[in-house]
Amino acid sequence: MTDEDLYVDGDSARWAFGTGFTDPLHGVDQAVPDGVDAGDLAACCLALGDDALVSAQRLAEWCTRAPELEEELALANIGLDLLGQARLLYARAGRADGTGRDEDAYAYFRDPADFRNVRLAELPGGDFAFTIVRLLVLSAWRLALCEALTAAPDSVLAAIAAKSVKELAYHLRYAVDWTLRLGDGTVESRTRMATAVEGIAPCLDELWADHAAARLGVDPAAVADRTRLELSAVLAEAGLNRSGIVASRDPSAAALAGSGRDGDHTRHLAPLLAELQSIARAHPDASW
Repeated sequence: MTDEDLYVDGDSARWAFGTGFTDPLHGVDQAVPDGVDAGDLAACCLALGDDALVSAQRLAEWCTRAPELEEELALANIGLDLLGQARLLYARAGRADGTGRDEDAYAYFRDPADFRNVRLAELPGGDFAFTIVRLLVLSAWRLALCEALTAAPDSVLAAIAAKSVKELAYHLRYAVDWTLRLGDGTVESRTRMATAVEGIAPCLDELWADHAAARLGVDPAAVADRTRLELSAVLAEAGLNRSGIVASRDPSAAALAGSGRDGDHTRHLAPLLAELQSIARAHPDASW
């Protein structure tokens, strides 16, 4: 993981990068503010941190496999952005829950049932079209969520969200550009994009119903509505004519029961974590 530090100064937030500290929240007042439930804060940070970590791992799988070198670097950089977000969120969770666990404890030494990521993040990468559609959906949803969290009552989480918004806006632009390019491209590219949209549809209800940040002042319905509006517009412009898929669904018609937020995951998360955690678990006392 790269070094990246956050500083919160009174009502304003300023950032310094590459300062070499091993603690991503070094120097930050990490006391939980009065009126904020530490358990709710820790749960929110853990859920969003897990989303970011698992998504970053999936994007890392494109190294040496992307269709062009430029796209390989772009996907890797997006993954690094998400990894940086995971570091900050795990550090905040460790302080809020009182355990003092660091980012490595959360990333490397938990079992699949302990992870709280949404299941869309953990699905296998598939082809490039699937990766782009998933990135489009997760970026639009996470951007709406983080924008709402910039007003969170915890100033540290609000500052992490503000930093994330800038990165997620780029991630979304990248995914939108490729969605339009492939959706309005060849018959083959359009077919693959349409297949990808259909493939992620069973996982969308979990996003629309997510309450990870609800107790920190975020309205889940507003986040879902904004995300659906964004996705519908992009898919329509891309000529995919699948905007109905992102519309509000009848909960009784949900294709996937349960939620990753409750530790209910697909069979794909365990092998992803086994690869991610293998070296750390084989050498738990190592440092590098």
